[in-house]
This record gives sequence, structure tokens and C-alpha cells, in this order.
Amino acid sequence: MATKDFFDSLPSRADATKLAGMNNSYVFDIEGEGEWLVTVADGQISVAEGGGDADATISTSSETFDKIVAGDQNPTTAYMTGKLKIKGDMGAAMKLQKLF
Repeated sequence: MATKDFFDSLPSRADATKLAGMNNSYVFDIEGEGEWLVTVADGQISVAEGGGDADATISTSSETFDKIVAGDQNPTTAYMTGKLKIKGDMGAAMKLQKLF
């Protein structure tokens, strides 16, 4: 799945029951692809192209992102090996496991 398609379809694929009570925002900076601002507000997800003010910024290559989305790369392992970088609120970033 192309990165843009992943973010465009994210709101329709998210499980609102898993996201209930979650209120965080994230910037995904995917090298060579662009930036997306994902906002989670009590079960609802909105996605906007471009950066912005967020609780956490997740940066990675498009190759690593594709592997994470496909289930071929563990996000925690990617972070530990430096393939995925997180700036900001680590607690908020850990909640992302509910999205993937």
C-alpha cells in the first residue's frame, strides 16, 4: 500500500473502540513521501497532509514505514535499531500500537 493511500484510508480503517478515550496528535514524517498530521480524539481519527503541532513526531524512511504497515517490521525493533525516530511524548507514541 502506498504511503499516501495508507493515510488517506486510515480514518475508515481505525477501530473506534480501541481508540476510545485516546486524545493525541502525531506527525508522521516519511522520508521521500511527505508529512501527515494524524489526530486522535476519543475514538475519531482525522488525517491532514503536512506537518503541524503534535504530541509526537515519528520519522522513518518509506521502506521502513512500508515494512511496519505490512507487518514485516516490528515498530519497537525499528526504534531500537534507529530506523524509526520519535520526538516528543513517548507515552503518546506507545499508544500508536493501537492503530497498527
